[in-house]
Amino acid sequence: MLQFSELGLPAVITRALEEVGYTTPTEVQAQSIPAALKGADLLVSAQTGSGKTAAFLLPALAKLSERSTGTGSGPRILVLTPTRELAQQIEKNAQTYASGMRGMRTACLVGGQPFGFQTRALSRPVDVVVATPGRLMDHMRQGRIDYSRLEMLVLDEADRMLDMGFIEDIETIVKATPATRQTLLFSATLDGNVGRLARELTNNPERIEIARQESGGNIAEHLLYADDMRHKERLLDAILKDSNFDQAVVFTATKISTEEIADKLSDMGYAAACLHGDMPQSWRNRTLNDLRRGRVRVLVATDVAARGIDVPTITHVVNFDLPKQAEDYVHRIGRTGRAGRDGTAITLADTREFHKVRRIEQYLKRTLPEGVIEGLEPTRRIQKTTGGPRRPGSGGAGNGQRRNSGGGYGGNKSYGGGNGGNSSYGNKRQGGQGGPRGNGGGSYDRRGSGSRD
Repeated sequence: MLQFSELGLPAVITRALEEVGYTTPTEVQAQSIPAALKGADLLVSAQTGSGKTAAFLLPALAKLSERSTGTGSGPRILVLTPTRELAQQIEKNAQTYASGMRGMRTACLVGGQPFGFQTRALSRPVDVVVATPGRLMDHMRQGRIDYSRLEMLVLDEADRMLDMGFIEDIETIVKATPATRQTLLFSATLDGNVGRLARELTNNPERIEIARQESGGNIAEHLLYADDMRHKERLLDAILKDSNFDQAVVFTATKISTEEIADKLSDMGYAAACLHGDMPQSWRNRTLNDLRRGRVRVLVATDVAARGIDVPTITHVVNFDLPKQAEDYVHRIGRTGRAGRDGTAITLADTREFHKVRRIEQYLKRTLPEGVIEGLEPTRRIQKTTGGPRRPGSGGAGNGQRRNSGGGYGGNKSYGGGNGGNSSYGNKRQGGQGGPRGNGGGSYDRRGSGSRD
């Protein structure tokens, strides 16, 4: 099996990796690091949780192990990323990987923090700058950034930065950097606007595409339908009461709903807190620290605010609201099942949102295992506007041994169990006999779950 020590990285970096237990590179790391070390521009398509941060940081730090030939005090490495939390996580990782490199200095330029602190960091020679485009532009307008010795530009989650409207800022930043720089662009997709941007920014790039995993890895996924908002709240309460979770992240669509749901959970006795983009940075930092220390057990967050959260003790992700974009589903569930642990991702969907669920499934190229919580079954008919209804009684029998392997879901209304087999969620509840319409399928309840296959 390939080791980090075989990728051509400096010994000072591989020793630091060994100290934190990193020995075997992921696929994106194994392909990207040697190519970047050769000086090639890279276009890399990889999904969240693939190890892409190390894929660009390690070759970047390898450049810093050699003396700069440029003049000035500006950064040698510039990393652009969409959110504050992700920028802070990248800076932290850079410091970890470079722990054996003397004198290596970093600066994190993000909104919500005092300009004074960031200005002082830029007043001295700095090696790595990790920034969000908006805040970096603020410093550029005041003449605080010197790009004369910049060697590498990294755009992380380029698709997300474009979605957030940073295209003009990115183009302005790139024009200010030396044409001789090496450019690494990482994105979930390399199509559309991302592809156009990539062609503008890179010179004869090497393209690396890491195949999307067909399954959720060590993450067990469940889909529950709800009649309305009140029904969703009851489902969320049942999930948190009975899932024996360690820590959970609940995703909502709006900033206001994060506060409302966090308040309701707190009133119900949960150690809950919210996280969204309008919160002062000091509050966001305190909330994340409380999450890492275990003081917060349920974090209610928006998509943007949760980017960059890496807490291994998060055992559950609940999609209280469906993501606006299908690819965000992957980013969300990637908050659990980290560091080789098992995780559970539960998606709540209004019975009228079947078309949104289908878009997610089409993006994933697989179906989400569907079930119910006993006593909280939806009463409305699921409005399957695309693809036609499933034939009654067509659910298959699961073998009951693998995760998500209860009996198939077969009809439109009845969620009665077929020969469901043992469910693997919770206490392995045995599926019941067929429902009144012969509709196969197990059930997700306080002790177990079934799925379509």
